[in-house]
Amino acid sequence: MVSLPFTTNTEIILISAALLLLTSVIASKISDRFGVPALLLFLVLGMLAGSDGLGGIYFDDASLAQFIAVVALALILFSGGLDTRLASIKPVLKQGIALSTLGVLLTAIIVGYFVQHLLGLSFIEGFLLGAIISSTDAAAVFSILRSKNIGLKGNLKPLLELESGSNDPMAVFLTVGLVHILLKPSEIYSNLILVFILQMTVGALVGLGMGWLLVNLVNRIKLGYLGLYPVLTLSIVLLTYGIASLLDGNGFLAVYLAGIWAGNRDFIHKRSLVRYHDGVAWLMQIVMFLTLGLLVFPTRLPPVASVGLILAVFLMIIARPISVFICLAFSSFNLRQKAFISWIGLRGAVPIVLATFPLLAGLAQAETYFNLVFFVVLTSVLLQGTTVSLAAKWLGVSEPIQTKLIYPLEYYPVGGLTSELKEIHVPKGSPVAGRAIVELGFPAELLILLIARGEIFLLPHGGIVLEEGDTLLTLTEKEAYTKVKTQISPRG
Repeated sequence: MVSLPFTTNTEIILISAALLLLTSVIASKISDRFGVPALLLFLVLGMLAGSDGLGGIYFDDASLAQFIAVVALALILFSGGLDTRLASIKPVLKQGIALSTLGVLLTAIIVGYFVQHLLGLSFIEGFLLGAIISSTDAAAVFSILRSKNIGLKGNLKPLLELESGSNDPMAVFLTVGLVHILLKPSEIYSNLILVFILQMTVGALVGLGMGWLLVNLVNRIKLGYLGLYPVLTLSIVLLTYGIASLLDGNGFLAVYLAGIWAGNRDFIHKRSLVRYHDGVAWLMQIVMFLTLGLLVFPTRLPPVASVGLILAVFLMIIARPISVFICLAFSSFNLRQKAFISWIGLRGAVPIVLATFPLLAGLAQAETYFNLVFFVVLTSVLLQGTTVSLAAKWLGVSEPIQTKLIYPLEYYPVGGLTSELKEIHVPKGSPVAGRAIVELGFPAELLILLIARGEIFLLPHGGIVLEEGDTLLTLTEKEAYTKVKTQISPRG
């Protein structure tokens, strides 16, 4: 048998990568069952696979880790944008933007002053460390809440989703800007303000423009193979980040806004494309956390443990709450809700990614920054991540999750079709309950496709008697939908 010279190495790399991915997927099941944040398990797996762990894989390339993380974050943010509904975030848009900009800045400044005295650094160095750990990761929080079947009352969920999806650009801007100032102390702060305006403006314009392009391309290009549509959207996401960054804009803001623009418009194969990007986002999270776990050397953490613990506690109980209460001072959120928002400012992979910027810039104390940030993230995940559901219940902001029905059919809106796929719930006390469909005289412009009753689906026909709690999946015109919603509502 002839063996190629690269065969053994290739097989070992593929088997190792496959085992790490497989173990991560199984670990996510443990996360769902026991309420342990999945990102913690992914990081720990990476550390165990590293040179200080059982795997013995030596990885010390901060540049490669940063490249992998940047690509991963771009794809994760786009997927998050696709799932963001403008109707849900509209009531909390001002508060969300305040938290993701002013909140990040305040957190960074407060931590900066504290670190300046704690470690004897200059204010700019402390400010840099504060900026690195200033962004939050709500995705981990919601995965924990879902695993325990806990939802959040009012507008808490859309606010936290908006904040976590939009605060990364500000944290990236502050980190890069402060690194630049430390490398070139002659730079003045007014330049940073102009750069900030340029980055956010260019990023927003590129993102909205590329979101518009994505929707129109998908709807008009009429590809011969369905499998090419995910390739098309993936290329647009990477192109969006690249163009925005090349024009000195914020690439992370661009991909997030492109996702929001596309996610709130109709395009063909939307449901399958959203599922595809959700899968890509999960893959990117696993790859990113494993890579960052490999990059850290656990034996270097004990020397920074005491300082890291003090910094993490200060961030959780002082810096984050102060910034939240200032940003939400004139909002309708009550004290309990603000306290909950303060507590679940969970730190995720972004601070670890940002900690690679000082490393690559060759700043003094850069390795200490990285190890401190990693320890702060681990502490945040352990303390905040494992107490999220308890905090929600204790503060009275939790409610049961309304399980979203998954129907056994696909629907692809195409040009020229004015009907929409809508759900109509038969509430308690509805006048249509106990009556057959044929008796109700629903408009001809409303077609009932399926009836969900408990855990079963019924094929509709005129003789079916509707019951309270039924959900009708309909293909309907807007006027007919409004008429039937009124007809089906309880009287008085």
